[in-house]
Amino acid sequence: MTSRRPESFDGLGYRGSVDPSYGGYAGRSFNSSSGTDLQHWVTTPPDIPGSRNLHYGERTPQFETAPPAAPGSEDQSASGSSEQLNRFAGFGIGLASLFTENVLAHPCIVFRRQCQVNYHARNYHLSPFTAVSVMYSVTKTQGPKALWKGMGSTFVVQGVTLGTEGLISECTPLPRELSHKWNPKQVIGHLVLKGLSFVVAMPFYSASLIETVQSEIIRDNPGILDCVKEGVGRVIGMGVPHSKRLLPLWSLVFPTVLHGVLHYIISSAVQKVVLFLLRRKAPPGQPTNGPSGVQSMLDNYFPELMASFAASLCADILLFPLETVLHRLHIQGTRTIIDNTDLGFEVLPINTQYESMRDCINIIHKEEGPLGFYKGFGSIVVQYSLHAAVLQITKIIYSTLLQNA
Repeated sequence: MTSRRPESFDGLGYRGSVDPSYGGYAGRSFNSSSGTDLQHWVTTPPDIPGSRNLHYGERTPQFETAPPAAPGSEDQSASGSSEQLNRFAGFGIGLASLFTENVLAHPCIVFRRQCQVNYHARNYHLSPFTAVSVMYSVTKTQGPKALWKGMGSTFVVQGVTLGTEGLISECTPLPRELSHKWNPKQVIGHLVLKGLSFVVAMPFYSASLIETVQSEIIRDNPGILDCVKEGVGRVIGMGVPHSKRLLPLWSLVFPTVLHGVLHYIISSAVQKVVLFLLRRKAPPGQPTNGPSGVQSMLDNYFPELMASFAASLCADILLFPLETVLHRLHIQGTRTIIDNTDLGFEVLPINTQYESMRDCINIIHKEEGPLGFYKGFGSIVVQYSLHAAVLQITKIIYSTLLQNA
């Protein structure tokens, strides 16, 4: 095998000769080139230690120092982490409040409604101690599900109400929210929107009420959407058969809208007043970082929760008699059988014959006395005591975690 090297190949000096195969162009010789040509055509290998592209004459330092931190960067990072912790605390506290209000308090709501519609009851359960005693007896006799029934239907009613309110506000000029610069026309339109949403959700509210007060002994296991099916069936006059004492839906419109709108007005007014008082007492100018700042930022989440708690409590207490009348009108003629709230076992049928809202008020006042409108009031005390305890415990836990963080 013959070598392909030219005879004149002498290493780097070969490039100084002229080769006809390259068109007569002379190559650059590393032996005869000047320093300027070497700098222009030859580049040094990349600087390995720092892996940097350096200019001529530069070298990579052996130990590269970090650039100095900008002033205030530590404070910004600390404030950012503190803000994340505070957001996490606010989310957790709000979630605990929502869980207590809609899930943990549901047994109290079930027992309260059973007491309100039970015209046979001799024990009015005005005290929380008697209410807790009977609730324990019902749970012991019928199982844990006895006081958790109908919880899914209550969420369905809330969803229907909110969905209807949003849909009507999109299709009509009725405002869904009131701005700070409101006028009487906007307030009236907003209340009309609330009333219309209560009217649309009314048949589903009736179906949900039946599910919550129906005794677990004779009650089937309904699905979540059974509330929707029974509500639609009551509107079109089909579905579960009812007695002749069943009141038509049009006669339930006024008490339902009256209770819903008054509850909204009272709760909104109380919430704004309590929130104003709490924020007025809060000391201004507190730091936003450090243990005291974390605690102050944590306290900022509680005025709104406490204002909402106080608003719901005041509205439920003030409208408790009207709620008793409303529930009796909705449950009449539905052939509902409830638990005996005097003993905690046995069942009782509901056989009332109210003609209207006024007739219901007169009969309750005549046969059961003024306290008959407050049957089951002890359960509302248990409900909001439990709610307040959960809020306070959650605040203590998050305050401890944030201070130790």
